[in-house]
Amino acid sequence: MKPIGIITDSHSSITQKQAAELGITVLPMPFYLGGECYYEDVTLSREEFFEKLDSGIDITTSQPSPETVLELWDEALKEYEKVLYIPISSGLSGSCSTATAMAQEEPYEGRILVVDNGRVSTPLHRSVLDALELIREGYSAEEIKDILEEARDKMVIYVGVQTLEHLKRGGRITPATAALGAVLNIKPVLKFDVGNLDTFKKCRGFVKARKLMIEAMDHDLKTKFKDWYDRGEVYLLAASSASQEETESWIREIREAFPGMEVMCDDLSLGVSCHIGQGGLGIGCSCRPRRPKQPFSLKA
Repeated sequence: MKPIGIITDSHSSITQKQAAELGITVLPMPFYLGGECYYEDVTLSREEFFEKLDSGIDITTSQPSPETVLELWDEALKEYEKVLYIPISSGLSGSCSTATAMAQEEPYEGRILVVDNGRVSTPLHRSVLDALELIREGYSAEEIKDILEEARDKMVIYVGVQTLEHLKRGGRITPATAALGAVLNIKPVLKFDVGNLDTFKKCRGFVKARKLMIEAMDHDLKTKFKDWYDRGEVYLLAASSASQEETESWIREIREAFPGMEVMCDDLSLGVSCHIGQGGLGIGCSCRPRRPKQPFSLKA
């Protein structure tokens, strides 16, 4: 058997095709559209999702059923000695807490390690890539879980929102606030930091929102993440629920602001997109997790 496998969920923005290329498994998250259940990137494409979202149909997110998760674990344990399960942050969904409880029962105890490092979308994608690197470097599953969770606060992402309609539907703002914001052309910038998604600032117009996000990211790199930035150990991230043209424009803007830094950009996961709608753009960063000097498992 292989030593360590990785399972994440589709809130990571990792597609089924990308998962196959990486050699990992992605659990498709369920959505209910007009009362009918769909699964992200399996029975529901991004195009279909946004068409339904714009039609005004009732859309709700849901946890995967325990049976679905356990079936996935059972299959993985046929191939791997241990499995790192890296789901959406426990601060955004109860699915992580449910998985943690299930992993404490036989036959999963000690073989399924649930990682809760407070991430979603591209930062979660980055955590999966970090885990793959740590496996190649020889760390044990237990060590990798500890390393990733220790780095939970070494990330941030800002998301600019084009429309207030979906924030209103989700109860994050009142109908009166949404109506006033539409009149005044208010474009909120949300901040995702250590498991929470909150309003960061409000801008008059989306051009100002984009500028604000760049400035906020620059400030974080020079203050909160300065040590990692100075060592060249910061991954610059981007995310989008906008058109390809606007996404490409956003990436160019980021690269101009941070010359020499690579930018990894994902489509925003549908679990985030359903709250912000089309046209959203995000920028963030994730620091390279700190390693012990060598894998504990390799010490004499």
